[in-house]
Amino acid sequence: MRLFYTIILYLLVPFMVWRLYWRSLNLPAYRERIRERFGLYSLFSEPEEAIWVHAVSVGEVQAAVPLINVLHKQYPDNPIVITTTTPTGAQRVQDLFGNKVSHFYLPFDLPGAVKRFLLTIDPLIAIIMETELWPNLFRQCHDQGIPIVVANARLSKSSAEKYKKVKGLISELLCHATVIAAQTEADAQRFYQLSDGKAIISVTGSIKFDMRLPASLYEHSQVLRRQLTHHRPVWIAASTHDGEEESIINAFLIVLETVPNTVLILVPRHPDKSIRVLNLCKRYRLEFARRSKNEMVDEEVSVYVGDTLGELSLLIAISDVAFVGGSLVKHGGQNMLEPAALGVPVITGPYTYNFAEISKMMFDVGAAVEVSDTDELASEVLRYLQDANLRHNVGEAGKKLVEENRGATDRLFKIVCDLLD
Repeated sequence: MRLFYTIILYLLVPFMVWRLYWRSLNLPAYRERIRERFGLYSLFSEPEEAIWVHAVSVGEVQAAVPLINVLHKQYPDNPIVITTTTPTGAQRVQDLFGNKVSHFYLPFDLPGAVKRFLLTIDPLIAIIMETELWPNLFRQCHDQGIPIVVANARLSKSSAEKYKKVKGLISELLCHATVIAAQTEADAQRFYQLSDGKAIISVTGSIKFDMRLPASLYEHSQVLRRQLTHHRPVWIAASTHDGEEESIINAFLIVLETVPNTVLILVPRHPDKSIRVLNLCKRYRLEFARRSKNEMVDEEVSVYVGDTLGELSLLIAISDVAFVGGSLVKHGGQNMLEPAALGVPVITGPYTYNFAEISKMMFDVGAAVEVSDTDELASEVLRYLQDANLRHNVGEAGKKLVEENRGATDRLFKIVCDLLD
């Protein structure tokens, strides 16, 4: 089955390259370093005995930060290589680590490209964040004796059902992983079933609980809030996706009828999609300011567009309530632990299957509420904006949940150390 998969992949190469160019129309960085997608790298010196971490994009890079920091401290003589598949992920690596790590783009899952990549970075270990399952990559790592840790692994019920259609391919792949470090027991059980009981699985929890916010964040956020909003009520819609942003704007218009001085901070999941948000604001005749342009929020401005990378925590910290995107459409939701850690009440849509366990935990302790449409979203936002005590109590419940569930990074780090040592 892997041979059939590989043939199909070779046939799709022109379309994969075309997709890179198409995406580059909004984000030109997609046109850069295309050779790396085929395992061709231009290096002054190749890393030796590297610790390799693959984090597909911004969210995975952010989640991997605590693990990468502790690996850098514990193994200072081993270079750390981070791969991503998106330019936004690459930029986040640069912003967070600078020259402390090397960054490459992960090649397409073609046998020759994968072989060249592994020869270039010569990894001691492969740490694959979340559920990036590539049959040829896993097979070649296995054949070359490179241990593979699938870290912070999650597998939703719907994804498991899709994988069952190619169970032979996925079962072989999972057996090539040295350890699958699953987030929850439910994730572990699904991996176990897909591998026909042959994969080695450990439940470590979600490392997203181990986020460490900068000590200066609170002070910085207080200054920014005074500068931007002049103590106006602030609602943030974070990590939004196409198809739900118009619903958010319509909900905001309802909110303005009751609390007319509210500011909406709208942060699309990918900054290159911010033009979509700006066009919506123009269509609804809402005055806006852009973070990337350092534009100020005067009395006429009601929407602040967060079109930068790496500032989501700061923008959440200046907000009174947070809607977490990707959940009003069938995307599966985004990470809601960031606002929880900052003590900000969370609102989410009904589609949170990518974070099923975390969302259940949030609902159980009263740190989040679910809405299904525009009217419910507006109603919940108003409820929080008009009740400071409610905001405080819900925010504290979220902070407590995050604190009580820390420790996944330590458990994952022990697995990695055992393999390295």
